Amino acid sequence: MIQPLFNWRTGLAIVAIAIVSGTIFYSQFLARKIAREERAKVEQWVEAGKLLMNDTTGLSDQLAGMIITENTTIPIIETDEKDQITQYVNLDSASIAEDSTWLQKKKEKFQSDNDPIIWTDPRDSTRINHYYYGHTSLLNQIRYYPIVQLLIVGLFIIITLTALTTSFRSSQNQVWAGMAKETAHQLGTPLTSLQGWMEMLREEKANEKIVAELEKDIDRLKLVSDRFSKIGSAPKLEQHNLVTQVGTMIEYIRKRATGKVQFSLDVNNQENIAALISPPLFDWVIENLLKNALDAMEGKGQISIQIQQNPNSIIIDVTDTGKGISSQHISKVFKPGFTTKKRGWGLGLSLSKRIIEQYHRGELFVKQSEPGKGTTFRIVLKNKTQVR
Repeated sequence: MIQPLFNWRTGLAIVAIAIVSGTIFYSQFLARKIAREERAKVEQWVEAGKLLMNDTTGLSDQLAGMIITENTTIPIIETDEKDQITQYVNLDSASIAEDSTWLQKKKEKFQSDNDPIIWTDPRDSTRINHYYYGHTSLLNQIRYYPIVQLLIVGLFIIITLTALTTSFRSSQNQVWAGMAKETAHQLGTPLTSLQGWMEMLREEKANEKIVAELEKDIDRLKLVSDRFSKIGSAPKLEQHNLVTQVGTMIEYIRKRATGKVQFSLDVNNQENIAALISPPLFDWVIENLLKNALDAMEGKGQISIQIQQNPNSIIIDVTDTGKGISSQHISKVFKPGFTTKKRGWGLGLSLSKRIIEQYHRGELFVKQSEPGKGTTFRIVLKNKTQVR
């Protein structure tokens, strides 16, 4: 149970999380350190300013002047005992000139970012100055750096997962195509042999009814082989009448269903609804949907097929009155290997979806389903003028 959880992907994820976490903690440590240094510099700036005002010796006067002039990065706003702004440094003069409230808003922002430094005149306790200061661009960059880094790492993870998913799907498609072509190849040898035996039966004037039935089965095997041979290569799409195509498959399935299953085809009084399709593959999709409907109804019920032509698309709905699909299974019905039947590999719907979406550039999905009442599968094809 534990072993499958630990692989190279898990290890890579742990390393990435550790690197990002370490960077975040270190950047926050640097931000706090710079913030302390900035406050110390503002305190020195305040003391130096007051030193100049107190008529000190020349050496102190020179030192204070150096401290004041060296501050070119930290924005500071000074207010008096009534909290009225008296002076400021390192702020945008253009913004102050354009907006009379800009300076007041900046002071409120500084107040929310840092506690003000308070200076009381030792000679007059009623004279109190507040010094509000903001952060330098360096501190802001360090504080926002983890967010930028997280965004970059998140983007990298998304790109990596997308690449891995695409690679996996490509490999999966190659496996599907290889398996299908190998199946078609394996069917070819016994098919050729069966055709030879059938010709011998004709020459021996065997029972014509038996020969006719054998010929139908051989033709069916040819069709199956042709379908598998087309998987993995782009089939040539040709214009065909969907009413005829679907009607033929309904008749084929009807002969193999019990008399308790009723079939109906609704085409809105249109005898010709043309679409660009690959007949062997498209018939395979309809056959799979009809067979699934039969299995869902367990030999009794109604199957309705409706074909509707719209300006931009052709819609084919296959509806049955079977047992339906539970909500937890609807998202899984097209996944390879998923099946609720006791027999079968769960490949029919998966192949059907690939045929419609990859080869016919359409859509196949569950339109609606309700347990105990039935299911509707919908095929959406583009009009022949829109397929390129």
